Amino acid sequence: MTAAPAAELTARAHQASAEILADIHTLVHQETGSYDLPGLAAGLDLLRELTVQRLGPPDREQRHPGGECGDTLTLTYAGTGPGHVALVGHYDTVWPTGTLAGWQHPAPDEDGRAKLSGPGVFDMKTGLVQGVWAVKLARESSAPVPTVTFLFNGDEEIGSLSSRPVIEEVAQRVDATLVLEPSAGGAVKTARKGSGIFRVTATGIEAHAGLAPQDGASAITALSEFVVAAAAVAAPADGTTVNTGLIQGGSATNVVAGRATASLDIRVSSAAEQARVDDALDAIEVSDPRVRIEVDHAWNRPPMTLGAASAPLLDLARDVAREQGRTLSDASVGGASDANFVAALGLPVLCGMGAVGDGAHAQGEFIYPDTVPTQTALVAGVLGRLATPLHERPTAP
Repeated sequence: MTAAPAAELTARAHQASAEILADIHTLVHQETGSYDLPGLAAGLDLLRELTVQRLGPPDREQRHPGGECGDTLTLTYAGTGPGHVALVGHYDTVWPTGTLAGWQHPAPDEDGRAKLSGPGVFDMKTGLVQGVWAVKLARESSAPVPTVTFLFNGDEEIGSLSSRPVIEEVAQRVDATLVLEPSAGGAVKTARKGSGIFRVTATGIEAHAGLAPQDGASAITALSEFVVAAAAVAAPADGTTVNTGLIQGGSATNVVAGRATASLDIRVSSAAEQARVDDALDAIEVSDPRVRIEVDHAWNRPPMTLGAASAPLLDLARDVAREQGRTLSDASVGGASDANFVAALGLPVLCGMGAVGDGAHAQGEFIYPDTVPTQTALVAGVLGRLATPLHERPTAP
């Protein structure tokens, strides 16, 4: 048997469109901010419930405790053919609990094209639902499908600190990994920047701001100098960005600050830039030598490029898209994802297999509902092709 034709899968996805969109709506209306452990737990329970409702009980299941992060859940469904594929996606969002109540819905496009909006709908709850339905459609076809392991993690937006070992372990025992992150305007993502979340701590000397300011050494002033200098380390032409997203410090307005901290988001496109940034930040000096500056170089994700292991996976996805009657392009983007971890291991991975829309991490993020069937069928079609593992496929003469 051969894989089910992508056109057939697309037609069946269109028939199920209302149900798919209803599942997306249900998942979005359970808020799952990265720091809300009760909300994350409820969100993961709901996601598991939706998956079991559509696919039945898994053959294997494991819930990995996340500690201070959301748990990671793996669900494995045995295939009817050879091959083993991982579908990876995060259920946490950047939006704190309570955001939904005041959510501002965007207007339709000028041509009247509808949008579906809500916190996390684009990044990335639609991708999660599409992945579940893709497996459902593939399994309901007459063609063989590979074994599928879903990996749902609740800490991607804060660095996948707890889930990274699970992601790497799963990726090493499957033939290919598809990451259900949102697409880049319909394009899959084959290159991503590496990222780091650096914490900078300034330790000064406290003193009374009115009686003896000269005795103090302001950690806030020194940290301000540091972050301005750190911003100058950025090299946008080389793909390097430096953003100070959080600053905290001081104890009272009439006290010279003895301590201040900053969190920096750093993105790089190459290992060489990573090393340059490390050296440049360590070389920054502040004007008051009494203030001690400590930089925690916390590189989180390595840069991702389209390697030899992943190129055949991209070709396969393009074949499926052509059968759907469209051209599938690929893109390099500034954001990092869990695909970076898989690519760094030299394993086959394709990212951006999820939603089509815009506005990630922005008020009014949205998807285009009319693209949901096509994207769902794309994943289903790729799964069907992967019933023959990539390394066993004949190479073109």
